[in-house]
Amino acid sequence: MSETPVATAAPKERKAPADSGGRSAHAALRTTLRWNKLAGLVAVLVLAALPFYLTEFWLITGLFAMAAVLGAIGLNILSGNAGQLSLGHAFFLAVGAYSYIVLSGESGVIGTHETDGFGLPPLLAMAGAVVVAGLFGGVFSPIAGRLRGMYLGIATLALVFIGEHVMTNAHNITGGHNGRPAEPMSIFGFSFSDGDPDLAVLGVEFDRYERLWYFGLVLVVGGILVARNLLRGRPGRALGAVRDSEIAAGVMGVPVARFRSMAFVVSSMYAGLAGALLALVYGTLVPGSFGLQMSIDYLAMIVIGGLGSVGGAVAGAIFVTVLPQLFSHYAASLPLVVEAGGDGIGPTEAARYLYGAVIILVLVFAPGGLAGIARRWSLALRSAKRPSSPSGKTPPQGAVS
Repeated sequence: MSETPVATAAPKERKAPADSGGRSAHAALRTTLRWNKLAGLVAVLVLAALPFYLTEFWLITGLFAMAAVLGAIGLNILSGNAGQLSLGHAFFLAVGAYSYIVLSGESGVIGTHETDGFGLPPLLAMAGAVVVAGLFGGVFSPIAGRLRGMYLGIATLALVFIGEHVMTNAHNITGGHNGRPAEPMSIFGFSFSDGDPDLAVLGVEFDRYERLWYFGLVLVVGGILVARNLLRGRPGRALGAVRDSEIAAGVMGVPVARFRSMAFVVSSMYAGLAGALLALVYGTLVPGSFGLQMSIDYLAMIVIGGLGSVGGAVAGAIFVTVLPQLFSHYAASLPLVVEAGGDGIGPTEAARYLYGAVIILVLVFAPGGLAGIARRWSLALRSAKRPSSPSGKTPPQGAVS
């Protein structure tokens, strides 16, 4: 009789250890996002409390910074994320500003010039100004889709000169050299102007600039959220691929020309919103407000803040906008700086020299700008908190300690 074979159980396979490094990386990312949201909430609460303490000078400075933040975010989407050089950003701000004035204003006579207006509600006029700026960007987008680098920069530079000529001569739109007033913002009967109606909160009179502060804050928060959602999704990844290599992006199936055009339209709409807010802050616009110097200032904002970063655009806009105001306000206390109109270096020139030097330092020592510096500090803090092995070396991801 043959022996009956005895069946032996196969040894159980050991499960591979879980990737603790991957889990810790995801946990660190979630923690970073939570801290970023908390920091953003704290920043909004602090900004909401400032009108109770700031004087009119600082309120106006803050409103100019808010308008600059919106414009810088738009330019950063175009230049930092899509890799397109634009020197015509001031033109689209002018389109937004004067579109708001024409759409919200009434037809009439200013000085010796007849002016056109549609008399729309101000909030609807602001939305229309954003759409009109986007349409102008769409008209120019076929050119932006075909040109790149310096050639696109020269083409957009022509927009500034054309815009200055049109604004100087289109008296029915701009009101001529004396300028044209902007209709105050009004939402459901509540006017963002002085004493209409009278408003006091905790004993503080809320006049035009206090009211505009909160309106501008809502626009800035909304603009930041929209830009971040756009850039974190598929459009943002496609724009990054186009910026890094158009050939590789085309091979991957990204319609390069379409996304380059889209970036130009979105950038123009942000500029239009910034221009409409500027019109509200200025109160009266003159044609010379939107020249080449404004376009250069916006380029300085995104370079100093960090190309491709929404937070960097915000930081760069605040730096470039507030710095001249600081020099102007404290000119009497600063060495080598004289008050405006005096013999020597004026506040505006001193501010331009300083952030010109900052641009050089950023390009040489910190190409990522202020956003890149913040990222490096964050990584350094994370590395300092990360546990290390007994030998003093950080274990590789997935290693079993």
